[in-house]
Amino acid sequence: MNVLVKVKSNAKQVKVEKTGQNCLVVWVKTRPIEGKANQEVIKTLAEYFDVPQSAVNLVKGRTSKEKLFSIST
Repeated sequence: MNVLVKVKSNAKQVKVEKTGQNCLVVWVKTRPIEGKANQEVIKTLAEYFDVPQSAVNLVKGRTSKEKLFSIST
């Protein structure tokens, strides 16, 4: 399944909000330095979909706020 994610980095808390059928907004505490925010988004999505982190892959948008993730279930 592909999921479009809008990332809000440097947030006060970590949370996920569904905005559409395959669209999410993810808030993470980490700042977007050296891919650390991407790693936290992967961890958060893995917990949200109850899959291992290895099942969540960043497909597009490594340096963008809008990212496309592939989730293997």
